[in-house]
Amino acid sequence: MLMPRQPVPALRLDTLAHESYELASDAPERFSMVVFYRGLHCPVCAKYLLELGRLLPEFEKRGVKVIAVSSDDAGRAGEMAAKVQAPALRFGYGLALRVAREWGLYISTSRGKTSIGIEEPALFSEPGVFIVRPDGTLYFGQVQTMPFARPHFDELLAAIDFAISKDYPARGEYTGPL
Repeated sequence: MLMPRQPVPALRLDTLAHESYELASDAPERFSMVVFYRGLHCPVCAKYLLELGRLLPEFEKRGVKVIAVSSDDAGRAGEMAAKVQAPALRFGYGLALRVAREWGLYISTSRGKTSIGIEEPALFSEPGVFIVRPDGTLYFGQVQTMPFARPHFDELLAAIDFAISKDYPARGEYTGPL
C-alpha cells in the first residue's frame, strides 16, 4: 500500500503525442496527477477521460500536470485519445502490470467483449487516481476494484484549491501501533 508523504513508485511511459513521460522529472508547480484507466474497452473510462479533458485547463491553472495511463498498446491508446478529443491531455501507454501492482492497482482478467463490443485484454489494471507532490511523495490516492464510482474531477479541483489555500498536509500517514 502506498503511504501519504512517502515516495511513490517510479513511473516511466511512452506517450502518444507528447514526449516520453517520467514522473520523477515531470516538474509540476504544485502536483502531478496520474489517472490510471482500464483501457479502450471501458466505456466508463471514455466518459471519465472526456470530463478530465474538459477540465484539464483548470488543473493546469492550479499548477497541476496531468497524465492518463493504461496498459493498452499505442494503437488502443490512440483510439481512446481520438474518442476523448483532448489534444493537450497526455496519454501514457504500455503500463506494465507489475508497475500497476506497485502502485496498488487491482488487476482484472478478461471477460471477453464489453458492452461496446471491444475485447478486454487478457489482464488489465483497474482505475486509480494519484496526486503526487513535486518531491515525488504521495498527496492523494484512490484505487478501485470496479470501473465506476470514481472521484469527480470537479471535486478534486475544489480539494486542490482547499489544499493550496490552507497549505493542507497529506493525510493518512500514520503507521504506528494502534
